[in-house]
Amino acid sequence: MNLEPSQERLLFAIPKKGADIQFRRPNRLDICSAVNLPITLVFLPASDIPSFVGKGNVDLGITGHDVILEAEMEQYVTEELRLGFGKCALQVQVPETSSIKTVEDLAGKRVVTSFEVVAGQYFNDIDKRLGLQDDQRTKIEYVGGSVEAACSLGLADGIVDLVESGETMRAAGLHAIATVLQTEAVLIRSTTVKHPHLAPIIDLVTKRIAGVIAASKYVLVEYNVHKDVLDKATEITPGRRAPTISKLEEENWFAVSAMVEKNKSAQVMDDLVKAGAQDVLLFTVGNCRV
Repeated sequence: MNLEPSQERLLFAIPKKGADIQFRRPNRLDICSAVNLPITLVFLPASDIPSFVGKGNVDLGITGHDVILEAEMEQYVTEELRLGFGKCALQVQVPETSSIKTVEDLAGKRVVTSFEVVAGQYFNDIDKRLGLQDDQRTKIEYVGGSVEAACSLGLADGIVDLVESGETMRAAGLHAIATVLQTEAVLIRSTTVKHPHLAPIIDLVTKRIAGVIAASKYVLVEYNVHKDVLDKATEITPGRRAPTISKLEEENWFAVSAMVEKNKSAQVMDDLVKAGAQDVLLFTVGNCRV
């Protein structure tokens, strides 16, 4: 199949699978066509996606914020959405038994990482601040995997690597002394629009993905409340923009609905009951447009 952008279809690069997009994927092929949208999905390594999008080879992509920085493509791609998954931290880690307690202590020594560019820029700033020059500067060495083993093998005095829960690092006898950046999966497009006729599709896909993200974060709460405590109740449920308030047939009573953050929903329900609300119901939001 030809991967050149067509007049009809948008090219969308994703690491593994799409988000709420139905598609046909022939066996063993890394490209497929969506059946409900004029989109061709291209399955690529996450590390390649910033370059493909930034250079206009594909129109949209999903990758990590850290991957964009490591590829030095931040000037060529625009982050449309932070997607809320793949969250982790790029951290400086050293052995727990080491005398190194700060990044200033580590400066000038050996650092092993899979993020040569980001780590190099980070320690370059520290070296400059400390006045380290030439052979005094921090030595950044690249390894492609198992970065956490570098210190125990005598290859490094510290490492820079992605950390999610920290279990792997603790098992390797390491602990964090600094966080270089926080990262997560992001939806990106090229900063320079190369296919303006595809803008409506890009906007549609972006809104659909934003809706799925919002739906995963929010639930809908509905309740009945007397006018005497209406203001107090709506302070508890202000909604994303404002609550929806409707008069009931029973005098001085109102029905209220509002979106609330899912991780706060139990406390919100408790607070509403304490405020005098009745018939408090909670509904899952399957999808939305916000």
